[in-house]
Amino acid sequence: MIKFHLKCDQDHQFESWFQSGAAFDKLVAAKMVNCTACGSTGVSKMIMAPAISTSNSIAAPKQADPDLSALKRKVEAHSEYVGGNFAAEAREIHEGTKPERSIYGEANLHEAKKLVDDGIPVMPLPFIPRKKVN
Repeated sequence: MIKFHLKCDQDHQFESWFQSGAAFDKLVAAKMVNCTACGSTGVSKMIMAPAISTSNSIAAPKQADPDLSALKRKVEAHSEYVGGNFAAEAREIHEGTKPERSIYGEANLHEAKKLVDDGIPVMPLPFIPRKKVN
């Protein structure tokens, strides 16, 4: 996984995680990377320095910024949680055997890579989704 510093064509800056640089390129080409502030799909990478640790300990993760919290609320409010069935559900939506809709859930690294390799537009969420109980 790699975290990119991104900028949209409206000058908003944000960060997001991707499986690889190639995965980012595929998702941008498919217009699946959206600005967290305005929703624009005109997104590009910003110049960034690599994060290198100078100590033997790993720093605790930073608290989610307010924009990330808003994105999380928006995804959970406007998408259907499909749990561990995410890969199969995304594939069926892509193939047209299930109705098109926004979904989120879990997929292991192998499943996620297979979806991207098969040209199915998916992206990792920059947060841990709240699991919904039906």
